[in-house]
Order: sequence, then structure tokens, then C-alpha cells
Amino acid sequence: MSHLTTMTTSPGAAAAAQALFRVGLGGVLFAHGSQKLFGWFGGGGVEGTSKGMHAMGFRPAKPSAVLAGVGEAGAGLALALGMATPAAGAAAATTMGVAASVHAPNGFFATEGGLEYPAVLGLAAASFTIGGSGPLSLDALTGHVLDRPWMRITALAVIPTAIGIQVYRRRKALAADAAVPADGTAATEG
Repeated sequence: MSHLTTMTTSPGAAAAAQALFRVGLGGVLFAHGSQKLFGWFGGGGVEGTSKGMHAMGFRPAKPSAVLAGVGEAGAGLALALGMATPAAGAAAATTMGVAASVHAPNGFFATEGGLEYPAVLGLAAASFTIGGSGPLSLDALTGHVLDRPWMRITALAVIPTAIGIQVYRRRKALAADAAVPADGTAATEG
């Protein structure tokens, strides 16, 4: 056998790679959530995000904007730190799953406004819900107090349910909006 076929990744290199990916993912999510919550990085803050959320069919808009911002920024920070990873991964995966549903009508590729980008972020977050944060994390440092196997299973089970509820609520709000004429008056039967 050649040297290349017997070479494996060392546990230290695997841990470093896992931490690097987790911190990168968490940083991206934190930045996006900060746009929504605080207006950082060119974002609209809660007020601007609320207007966008209303236009997309999320009601009530302001709590939806805050929830999306926390789902990204809070979960992103927790993922970057490797803290409460099951809950953080599930929160981020849920937020990104709902975002992917908004982008789905535009197709797959992000360059066309499709679901590619939020779907990949959501899948990456879900992978940490399943696999944990790794040895270079606050979860490991605290003896996995907030990262137990039952927490991972529970968090993973919550993701599709939470996405389904939000998608249903959004579709219902959009259907109600479509039923109202452009002048804002409701049609009455005579």
C-alpha cells in the first residue's frame, strides 16, 4: 500500500476543521441576524426588517423580524462559541428553513434569488445539532451540560415542525392579503 492510502486525518486536525467550520457558520449567521436586529452591516434593523417581513407575509411583522434576527444572531453566536449546540443549531436551521421556503419560488441558485444559500446554511446548522460542537467548544469545556444526546434528538425533531408552522402561517397571511382588493376594502355580499 502506498503512504497516501493509509494516511488518515488526526483527531486534532478533525477537531480544528470542525471548529473552523462551526465558527465560520456562526459568524455568517450572526452577521445576518445583526442586520435584522441592529441595522449593522448595512441592514435595516428591526423597523426595516419588519417592513420586509410584512411584505413577505409574516404576521405580526415586528415579532417575526425579532424572531428571525435572534434565530440568526443568537444562534450564530452560540454556534460560533460551541455553546448549547443542539438548541443553537435547531434555531438556526429553523430560521434558514423558513428563509429557504421564501426563496423556493425563485428556483435553486442564489444568483437567481433561489433557496440555495439559506438551505445550505440550514443544513450546516442542522449538522451541528446532530453531531455536536466538537472538542474545541464551550460545550466540551462545560462537560456538555447543554449538549446531551436527548437534547440533540429533541432539537432535531423540532426543526421540521417549527418550519412547517411558520410556512403555514405565512401562506395563510398571504392568502388573506390576496383576498383584499387593492383599495383595501373588503368585498361584502349583498
